[in-house]
Amino acid sequence: MTGAVLFISLTIFLILNVPVGISIGLSTLAAALFNPRMTDTFIVQHLIAGSDSFPLMAIPLFILAGDLMGAGGVSRRIINVVNAFLGRLTGGVAIVTVVVCMFFAAVSGSGPATVAAIGSIMVPAMVERGYDKSFALAVAAAAGSIGVIIPPSIPMVIYGVGTGTSITGLFMGGFMPGILIGLALIALCYIYCKKKGWRGTDEVFTMKEKLQAVWDAKWALINPLIILGGIYGGLFTPTEAAAVAAVYAFICGVFFYKELDAKKLYKTIANACSTTGTTMAIIGCATAFTKLLTIEQIPMKVTNVLVALSDSRVIILLLINILLLIVGMVMDTTPAMMVLAPILLPVARSVGLSPIHFGLIMVVNLAIGFLTPPLGINLFVASRVGNTKLEVVLKDIPMFIATMLLCLMLITYIPAITETLPRLLGINL
Repeated sequence: MTGAVLFISLTIFLILNVPVGISIGLSTLAAALFNPRMTDTFIVQHLIAGSDSFPLMAIPLFILAGDLMGAGGVSRRIINVVNAFLGRLTGGVAIVTVVVCMFFAAVSGSGPATVAAIGSIMVPAMVERGYDKSFALAVAAAAGSIGVIIPPSIPMVIYGVGTGTSITGLFMGGFMPGILIGLALIALCYIYCKKKGWRGTDEVFTMKEKLQAVWDAKWALINPLIILGGIYGGLFTPTEAAAVAAVYAFICGVFFYKELDAKKLYKTIANACSTTGTTMAIIGCATAFTKLLTIEQIPMKVTNVLVALSDSRVIILLLINILLLIVGMVMDTTPAMMVLAPILLPVARSVGLSPIHFGLIMVVNLAIGFLTPPLGINLFVASRVGNTKLEVVLKDIPMFIATMLLCLMLITYIPAITETLPRLLGINL
């Protein structure tokens, strides 16, 4: 009965449009009060315990680093480099958008932040070159979702903390899925733009100009090498890497590129604090929710139900993917990861998946959720960037979702895509 109260109350609160984090907290409180074995301080204790975690400190720091990069001119210089080398290809401006989003993902860890930072520059450039605005916004929204797949990734940190999985292993496992999706989106852009007759830029860059663009962006290009090289080289933990990323982004914006003034800095820090406050409140409430699930043995019951439906590994994984895709439509990444990871990981392990492989499956599913209404946060960010209605963004988004779903199937059923690099690093799967 406690489990029934938990999920029924959560559903009611969500239908009433109560914010997701508050819905999780209130439903947990209702279930705890219904159970005579628990006290009314249950949720308070776990709200504090859930936020009191060294690995979780990476989240506000990566959020801050991404915002500082966008405000400090780092993203614009990365765009200049990629445009110099790839801009003249068929659909070159769209391809540049995807590649830059992949690069920005290597330091931001956030999908919406990637859309905002890159889309605000690249969408006007695509429209100016004659691209349909709907396609330009769809490219930015879809490519921005790679921000949570290529490490560092905030959802990977949340999954690692919630399940006890190596965050470094998850980061390493995210490279190949992120690159796979990036290449698939590039291929889609090339084919679609060729059909539409959209050429690249007319500007011809000499080798000297290309090298000059690289030199101008050298501080921006070094950033992901410092962060990821430091993590995989054992110089610092993912949390310490997040601190390094934030400090380095600040130094680049203030001292190297001199575009981050006091007004921009205040606005950037305020925005990062707002995002962090919301995220940490959700994590704290979700920790209490997860603890209650464990006490009521709900993960074990879900595992038994799914295994009873079919003994086929293919079918069970397909059902899990369908569930995650549906959840991604209506729930933000952070609460979805905190709530579902402890429930579904035992199911995944029962059919032979490693925690790292399953973690990447969850991340990719929820990244696709950035593009699916009614939540679809990347869609709303893109529409805001393009100063247009959501319907304009939705017009061309289905083909990008289809492409990402194809990549999801490959990632789900080919473990080598997520496990090869962690194995090479010697991480225990």
